[in-house]
Amino acid sequence: LLIGSMLPYWFSAMTMKSVGKAAMEMVQEVKDQFERNPELLNPNGTARPDYDRCVAISTRSALREMIAPGALVMLAPIITGVFFGVHAVYGLLTGGLLSGVQLAISMSNTGGAWDNCKKYIEANIDPSLGGKGSDIHKAAVVGDTVGDPLKDTSGPSLNILMKLMAIISLVFADFFFAINQGRGLLNL
Repeated sequence: LLIGSMLPYWFSAMTMKSVGKAAMEMVQEVKDQFERNPELLNPNGTARPDYDRCVAISTRSALREMIAPGALVMLAPIITGVFFGVHAVYGLLTGGLLSGVQLAISMSNTGGAWDNCKKYIEANIDPSLGGKGSDIHKAAVVGDTVGDPLKDTSGPSLNILMKLMAIISLVFADFFFAINQGRGLLNL
């Protein structure tokens, strides 16, 4: 139960870190393109950025960075079932489901709130906040930078974590039960 409840947090940390790595690769590519072709900075210039390279970086990063979180989700129920048996898999799934639902809702709402906060300040509905360019707006932009991966990546992907762990456990259920009548290799 405890290990299962920790998996969504570990998985989310991995996906958030992956988003940061991919973003840094993209920033570096954009900087390199500006250095190689300063004409790109001219708003009236005819030079075009190499969009294909940026798309390739994004695609490659997305695939590469999801290997570890995917392995975590697929291997956790298999290792648990093989070594500890079906009751441990039940605890793993229950813990993952309970903390995963709470975490997914929290991440999606938090990310959305930071995004809305930035939009509220930019709309200058409350002039005391200073509007766009103020220190409060700069802080809201930083919050939105963290909030976007929460609401767009980690929060929604927890649904996949819960579903995939359950499906893998279901597919391997007979195999788990065949190991010491469901008690696993450690015969617990």
